[in-house]
Amino acid sequence: MVFYLLIIGFISILGQVVILRELNVAFFGVELIYILALAVWMLGSAIGAALGRGDFLPALSHISLLWITFAILLPLDAAFIRGSRVLFGGVPGAYLSFFQQMVLLALALFPVSFLPGLLFQWAARRYVAGGKTLARAYAIESAGGLAGGLAATLLLKLGVQNFSIALLCSFVSLGAFFLYRDKKASRFILAGGLAVAAIILLAGWKSSAIDRRLSAWNHPFLVVSRDTPYSRVTITARGGQVAVFENDALTFESEGTAAEEFVHLAMLQRPDPQTVLVLGGGGEGIITELLYHPLQQIDYVELNRVWIDLARNYLPEDIRESLQAGNLRIIFADPRKFLRVSRASPWASMAPPEERPAYDVILVSMPEPASGQANRFYTREFFEQCAARLNPGGILAFRLRSAENLWSPQLARRNGSIFRALASVFPETVVLPGVTNLFIASPAPLERNPEILGGRLAEKNLPARMVTPPYVRYLYTNDRFSRVAEVLAKSPAPVNSDARPVCYQYTIAIWLSKFFPALAQLDLSPSGRAGKYMLLFSAAAIILLLLARRKLALRRMALAGIAGFLGMVTETLVILQYQVHHGVLYQNIGILLMAFMGGLALGAFATEAYLRNHSGNIPRLRRTGMGLSGGFVLANLLFAAGFGAEMLRGLLSAAILLGIAGFLVAGIFSLASLYRVENRQAVISPLYSADLAGGCAGSILASLVLIPLAGLAGSAYLAAAMAAAAALLLW
Repeated sequence: MVFYLLIIGFISILGQVVILRELNVAFFGVELIYILALAVWMLGSAIGAALGRGDFLPALSHISLLWITFAILLPLDAAFIRGSRVLFGGVPGAYLSFFQQMVLLALALFPVSFLPGLLFQWAARRYVAGGKTLARAYAIESAGGLAGGLAATLLLKLGVQNFSIALLCSFVSLGAFFLYRDKKASRFILAGGLAVAAIILLAGWKSSAIDRRLSAWNHPFLVVSRDTPYSRVTITARGGQVAVFENDALTFESEGTAAEEFVHLAMLQRPDPQTVLVLGGGGEGIITELLYHPLQQIDYVELNRVWIDLARNYLPEDIRESLQAGNLRIIFADPRKFLRVSRASPWASMAPPEERPAYDVILVSMPEPASGQANRFYTREFFEQCAARLNPGGILAFRLRSAENLWSPQLARRNGSIFRALASVFPETVVLPGVTNLFIASPAPLERNPEILGGRLAEKNLPARMVTPPYVRYLYTNDRFSRVAEVLAKSPAPVNSDARPVCYQYTIAIWLSKFFPALAQLDLSPSGRAGKYMLLFSAAAIILLLLARRKLALRRMALAGIAGFLGMVTETLVILQYQVHHGVLYQNIGILLMAFMGGLALGAFATEAYLRNHSGNIPRLRRTGMGLSGGFVLANLLFAAGFGAEMLRGLLSAAILLGIAGFLVAGIFSLASLYRVENRQAVISPLYSADLAGGCAGSILASLVLIPLAGLAGSAYLAAAMAAAAALLLW
């Protein structure tokens, strides 16, 4: 059963990566759906782990059927998700109704997440029946999960497409069936396995063609589609117009004027800029528009190398030629890291600030702040980094989707939190209203006289379609210009910062208000209704904890649930902190997840070895529990006290923290599985399902409630308090 448990962990993590990436595209990259999907996956696994009688011992033939079923379901599920908007009758480019989205989540996730949970339960029952412990089974499965995380990281880095990864995961599942199948199994099961293997092999041979046809369901005029470590980039073309989609959301189309408005309106603020830094968005025509200005140097920082390769091959000729300009330098790096370093060389980090290049204009063209990943480009700390790289009198400009006439309270707070972060760094700010707001900031006075700006525009004689002197006059003199400035100046929203990323929570609430308009009025501040809900939840958690102490079985389940909850909260905190400083580099995020899985495996092995023959030794069990809870308290206090310290920002320190967290989670789970247990078979289902359910709750609450309301440090203090309270279950 050791091999079975390893493979279960492997296909669970790898399959989860495949399906979550497909859902991320199907829902246009909305982070709320991604968080809910992760929670539903864990809930489905929890249900699979919970089913069955305490004394049930499955036959190998039953497990064999699950391997075959998983191998069939995973690629079919990926195909179903890609075709979901068509199957549900959705309008191209529009969201499905919220009810349809929830139905889609359930249909896409429950079957394929239920199977790994049931597989683990059945394999663990046979493993424990051989005289082993649930803690050791948990450790082996975690080691398999570590291997699955490594495979996902390497395959994505090597450019393997997501559908091909799904087929590979199916091959692994079938491999487990053929290598260790029940020799007494019926010929029907063997024939079924062979038939599925033949279909998967054929699909693997034609995977590129199948992948393209699946993508064409949503993009009939498809030119190319590529999975990258950061997103899925899709390019379509029709009638001379080229459109680029990132996670199926339109980011650029060749006939629009968004790039010229962004570039020229910002550049007009300075009469003769010479050096420009562009952070993202070069493929949408920003570089093309900049080349109409007589510039000495343009530095373009792009995170996704695949995006530039596609742009050079498939975008319109003027954009392709602009990326070959002699005064353009393309740098593949995380924009925030580049701002700290500002040199594309191995020794850049050692360069003193006075030797790093400064710019007359910095144009930020990053995604909407709808996630922890994107929010880092709209915080006070980011604006401080930009200010440090500007020449005296330099300009910073960025865009933010908004509403032209009426701002809901949530939209006003979202924009206000970003504006307050910007105004805390730059004394001069101008916001040009529209469907997309243009924010311009500078340490020196900004020009607001439309006649002067229109004169500069006329002198430049730019070949612009939209940006003309009358249009400039309209932007700076209409009623919205003064109204927007007034609303932003009076905004009660807190400053958006790295430590307290409130902005992306407002963005999620804005998205939800499209389906539930009443949410547009919800006060998300700690003193508002959301803060009161948080206090009620905390009180309910304490009451449930006290009630759980009344029964031994409930104590064990509560310990396992708290372990899963604390593990997800701590994992979210550390990874978000790493994102803030280093961006989403999937190969490094994969390393962090592997560190957590490695900690799980090591913690389960160590605790099981220490307590194997002492399940009735109450003092020893309590000392172990106090030590594990105390470890969680110290780890979270260290994180909270050291947030922002340079020593806690690196990959190694983040991996160590996650490894420790994984060790402690598995330790508490193993303790629960051994705590005064007489029938080891009976605790498998309730404890593993409680662990997954706790992780499900932690995933949602950490991302949507704790971090936006309490900040990273505050959330760590709350996690430390919960870890301390968990020790009560042992007394």
